Amino acid sequence: MTDTRRRVKVYTLNEDRQWDDRGTGHVSSGYVERLKGMSLLVRAESDGESGSLLLESKINPNTAYQKQQDTLIVWSEAENYDLALSFQEKAGCDEIWEKICQVQGKDPSVDITQELVDESEEERFDDMSSPGLELPPCELGRLEELAELVASSLPSPLRREKLALAVENEGYIRKLLELFRQCEDLENADGLHHLYEIVKGIFLLNRTALFEVMFSEECIMDVIGCLEHDPVLGAAPRRHRDFLTKTARFKEVIPIGDPELRAKIHQTYRVQYIQDMVLPTPSVFEENMLSTLHSFIFFNKVEIVGMLQDDEKFLTDLFAQLTDEATDDDKRYELVNFLKEFCAFSQTLQPQNREAFFKTLSNMGILPALEVVLGMDDVQVRGAATDIFSYLVEYNPSMVREFVMQESQQNDDDILLINLIIEHMICDTDPELGGAVQLMGLLRTLVDPENMLATANKTEKTEFLSFFYKHCMHILSAPLLANTTDDKLSKDDFQTSQLLALILELLTFCVEHHTYHIKNYIINKDVLRRVLVLTASQHAFLALCALRFMRRIIGLKDEFYNRYIIRNFLFEPVVKAFLNNGARYNLMNSAIIEMFEYVREDVKSLTAHIVENYWKALEDVNYVQTFKGLKLRYEQQRERQDNPKLDSMRSILRNHRFRRDARTLDDDEEMWFNADEDELEDGEAVVPPSDNKTTKSSGGAGENEDLMDPISKFMERKKLKDSDEKEVLGKSSSLSGRQSPSFKLSFSGSTTKTSLSSPPPSASLHPGSPGSPGSPGSGAKGSPPTAVTTKGGLVGLVDYPDDDEEDEEDVSGESKEETPPLSKKSKLSS
Repeated sequence: MTDTRRRVKVYTLNEDRQWDDRGTGHVSSGYVERLKGMSLLVRAESDGESGSLLLESKINPNTAYQKQQDTLIVWSEAENYDLALSFQEKAGCDEIWEKICQVQGKDPSVDITQELVDESEEERFDDMSSPGLELPPCELGRLEELAELVASSLPSPLRREKLALAVENEGYIRKLLELFRQCEDLENADGLHHLYEIVKGIFLLNRTALFEVMFSEECIMDVIGCLEHDPVLGAAPRRHRDFLTKTARFKEVIPIGDPELRAKIHQTYRVQYIQDMVLPTPSVFEENMLSTLHSFIFFNKVEIVGMLQDDEKFLTDLFAQLTDEATDDDKRYELVNFLKEFCAFSQTLQPQNREAFFKTLSNMGILPALEVVLGMDDVQVRGAATDIFSYLVEYNPSMVREFVMQESQQNDDDILLINLIIEHMICDTDPELGGAVQLMGLLRTLVDPENMLATANKTEKTEFLSFFYKHCMHILSAPLLANTTDDKLSKDDFQTSQLLALILELLTFCVEHHTYHIKNYIINKDVLRRVLVLTASQHAFLALCALRFMRRIIGLKDEFYNRYIIRNFLFEPVVKAFLNNGARYNLMNSAIIEMFEYVREDVKSLTAHIVENYWKALEDVNYVQTFKGLKLRYEQQRERQDNPKLDSMRSILRNHRFRRDARTLDDDEEMWFNADEDELEDGEAVVPPSDNKTTKSSGGAGENEDLMDPISKFMERKKLKDSDEKEVLGKSSSLSGRQSPSFKLSFSGSTTKTSLSSPPPSASLHPGSPGSPGSPGSGAKGSPPTAVTTKGGLVGLVDYPDDDEEDEEDVSGESKEETPPLSKKSKLSS
């Protein structure tokens, strides 16, 4: 079999029963070894002869292939997975159809090769052995018989096929429509009701050849007339034809010279009307029977867009009239509506064709035209222009950004396209702000860095955000700044509050995604102070928007923001809002408590600021522990500031932390090591050497006894009260006059009792640390931290959590760099 290539588009039917484009390529048929049979192959046209495969489908002998509209082949490969090939040329479709029919042993003159569902063997034998379906004569007296025949054939795929062939071959549709006209003239209600059932059944045959007859110019209005006489409605038929001929008007805003294009537009509108308004809502069993009708409309729309796009004279006239100042408002409204519908039809195009479509509109000047239209006073025209703008932004935001940056070099800020959008959002007259919500979504898409391009030569994000904050941000924030002068709300009505909430939502998005530019704007314009004025609004949604804005700023943990908040006391309106809310358990209460909880956990500078300035107002709040926790965290921070030696000791311990050996610990020992495991960090198992080399040979019982005394006191220290600690710590100061001893505590495998082992070789401490030879305070007085080891011989120094129970120790007479005393919360236990 000759391998022939033809240009096609590949479509798949999605879950919403809409066709999705999969690409354009060239189809061929040939034997595929892997699939063990003749197959259809479609290779992407952009990749040439060896292009990537868009489709590889074996021609299954049992698969039902359908040929539609002379250029379509449709089939199902699996349940709920439908495929279609749309051919550029009828000849190509015919040739591939012949290949399929040859593989399946079918006559190429048929439009369907198999039945869509299986029947029992008995039914199949009966149907195959019987001759073709014979229709009764098309006469008034036989309409009831014909209606029953159609109804009885629909459940059986084979009988449906025979019925469709009989109706098609005998030219039965035109004969039925002639009877319809007679019944209407005679006001024969029964005959009209039978015709309704017959025509509805013909729709459910799902046959393209029948649709082409029914939707032809001379037949379609009579078909709609038949569907007006639903028996359910009795003597009150619908008036669909009156609507289509008298109410619905075809407005040719720009003359269309191509008669084929005009006919296609008329046909598509009427078929769409039949699908949406005339036909009854299909049942679950009938829904798939109308798939060919969906496909008919879909491919008609693709054809219309392609024909209009190729007509350069038509598009040139369209944009010329749209931007012409002499064009009257009614005419411009019609032009904008046409362009809106044109863009809506383009959604049926495949991605590469849609890109070419919007590129064509861009070259024709659609964005300058929209700028002119958006500057008009007519609300309806602006609404249609906004819809067109949304198509452009959603498909290619970079194209819009490039245009507005270029026009900023020639125009003032007030007439820039993006500023017109902002102004329409601000000035929306709809009480529910429906248009403003749509425009805010478009602005958010335009300022979203996630869809901005970065190339080798330039970064769109940097350029556009610099432009936006220089030329547009002051217009966006103007209502917010104007309504919060003198730290009070000027207007607090519902519509104003809704608008401010939209603006805050966009500003909050900027805080999250534009860190550098928005930070400068907020701090320089004191925006956060103005936003927090809104916490006093009577509308809870607006107050919560203001809190959300501040929460996003705090969540960045940026010290520039934190210093700005502290310097301007910006927690004051938050505290006031919390106190004014009282004991009510609502979103306001929860949002504020969550903010303070976050500050307590992560932001030290703001913790201190809140406690120092607002503690008296918050200290009586005891139904949550948030504020007491804030005070506790503040006191811990103060303690560390007041005891720098304690902090330096912890720094030494962190720098000299060691890893314990990987032996199995008994339960008591594991409890000792895990007591504050969140605070521990593991370092390398290196023994810090002492600065005194003479300890290398020293040892024996006498020294062990001398060392045992301070160790015992150290272990008892955690059990003493604050009044006793200074006395115990004073006794331990006898260590300071000694040479720096190095020792280790070893544990037996079954107990936690400490025993003294021989000291390790001594050496110097970490350079620059307190007590080291190279740092101030080193020498006889400086005693470095001791090394604690386990039985395995690895030394481990332990860092303990900072809390308000840590002691301050009087170390007068020692320099600032001397080693601080050990904390009372030592985790050694006997």
